[in-house]
Amino acid sequence: MDTSALWLLVVYGSGIAVASLFGGWLPTFFKITHTRMQMVMAFVAGLILGVSIYHLLPHSLAAISGAYAIETVVAWMMAGVVLTLVLLYLFDFHEHDFSEEHGHQHDNGGHSDTAASPFRWVGIALGLGVHSITEGLTLGSTMRLTQHGEVTALGLGVFLAIALHKPLDSLSIVSTMQADGASRRTKMAVNLGYALLCPLAAFVTYWGALQLGHLEMAVLGRALAFAAGTFLCIALSDLLPEIHFHSHDRLKLAACFLIGICIAYALHWVEPSALHGLEHGH
Repeated sequence: MDTSALWLLVVYGSGIAVASLFGGWLPTFFKITHTRMQMVMAFVAGLILGVSIYHLLPHSLAAISGAYAIETVVAWMMAGVVLTLVLLYLFDFHEHDFSEEHGHQHDNGGHSDTAASPFRWVGIALGLGVHSITEGLTLGSTMRLTQHGEVTALGLGVFLAIALHKPLDSLSIVSTMQADGASRRTKMAVNLGYALLCPLAAFVTYWGALQLGHLEMAVLGRALAFAAGTFLCIALSDLLPEIHFHSHDRLKLAACFLIGICIAYALHWVEPSALHGLEHGH
């Protein structure tokens, strides 16, 4: 077993947990402005979209062999898209903007759905919890493809996409709990549990992949294709629609979105040559 890759997973998992906890603490220590929140969402959407297209999809193709490799990758990617859309529909966890200005807009705009059940945060937490497990599966799978302990763009890109998106998710949960009147102890417990969920799923996936033997690459390829679909759906149907509804600051938001895509693409150039060879032939 490559212990350096495992230690790197420990670092990534710890970073994701800290980022998630930070998002849950944000409402207590910082004033979140509407424009800043929109810019962060635009940047993260671009980064997630870029990681999905530039990294997860090509590496899933490289890991799956056979005459129907492309069809297999597309099928698993579509499964990721569909599952994420179903989760978004069932649990309605798409609200990320909890800035003060946005709250006033909702109050004045007659959005009665924001005054739902006092336990609406449970549905949001469940939906984001399942999503967090798929992110852990993605991180664990990518780290199994890390060769000789080198920091590949695959692992680094997935880590950045998850870590930068995690504060938005935990902020959604804790802010909704706060609006629903949840106690401070409950908010802390849920925030901690959510922060640990993705790293735990990543370690379980990493360990499980070790038990697969000769089937490991085929399974990892399908997992990466599935993850590409979930990332694609989160970027295009979750984050970007919220930004699209706000016509102000279009240039700023477009710039942040493009910067996120460019960073995802630039990570391709820090990959070791061994992985480039893997993409062009098994």
